[in-house]
Amino acid sequence: MLDIERAEGGNRAILVHMDVYDESHRENLSEFKELVLSSGAEILTIVTSSRQRPDPKFFIGSGKALEIAELVKEHDADLVLFNHALAASQERNLEGQIECRVLDRTGLILDIFSQRARSFEGKLQVELAQLKHLSTRLVRGWTHLERQKGGIGLRGPGETQLETDRRLLSVRIKQINKRLEKVKKQREQGRQSRQKAEISTVSLVGYTNAGKSSLFNVLSDDDVYVKDQLFATLDPTLRRVDLAKDVSIILADTVGFIRHLPHDLVNAFRSTLQETTEAQLLLHVIDSADENRDANIAEVEHVLSQIEANDVPCIQV
Repeated sequence: MLDIERAEGGNRAILVHMDVYDESHRENLSEFKELVLSSGAEILTIVTSSRQRPDPKFFIGSGKALEIAELVKEHDADLVLFNHALAASQERNLEGQIECRVLDRTGLILDIFSQRARSFEGKLQVELAQLKHLSTRLVRGWTHLERQKGGIGLRGPGETQLETDRRLLSVRIKQINKRLEKVKKQREQGRQSRQKAEISTVSLVGYTNAGKSSLFNVLSDDDVYVKDQLFATLDPTLRRVDLAKDVSIILADTVGFIRHLPHDLVNAFRSTLQETTEAQLLLHVIDSADENRDANIAEVEHVLSQIEANDVPCIQV
């Protein structure tokens, strides 16, 4: 268990990381800390553990759950963050045992996306992903959404949506899908216009915080927002770049990828990610100094396959 520095403001959080022999549940602790700090939470302490496989009821086991409950009281924490995807039942059982708001890695990433979204389309896409994730957690007897107001995991859609039943959530999801369909058609019209003008699109892809936006600024002579944090750029940016006389391209900077990117988020952002799937060339930006470089490359390639962009010509830079 480690005590580390705090970020300013936000929830007071205890972090939980478990080394699991099952590779499908394995996560990177350093990246998890970056995610938490990017969310604006204060890191009070980190609880680490090792197991052959997750406990079906509490993920970390009942003993560790009791230990965390004591730490919540000791540190006056208001949030426990898990560096793993939890089943709805595990999250519910942990909250009952720990008596504190519990959020898993998926919920944390969704919250960060909610904070970063600036465009109308981006906000709708994040809300859609959040509502789909939350719909699996609206079960009888689980009333934390009524008790909690605001904070990590409860942004974006707003408290009114989060306190509704499945029927109202379904209505809202349909409304968002209808609005996104209109935005999707507008994007398709833009791509068709570029194709008629015979202007090729080059899309930057890469792991989050690998330097895509910095390269975008150099190539396009622009000043897109750049910050050393995960998911600093969320909304796609398109710029026309003149390479030579009568030779131009559209350069696209899109959201970065991360290990175990939530499935609902990938689906919600499909219209945005079409700038990648329908590009004529991908520039895969790689941070050569990152110790997890090879794993990050593999994860980007996995997501490209998910969105059916793995057949687009790609150059690693």
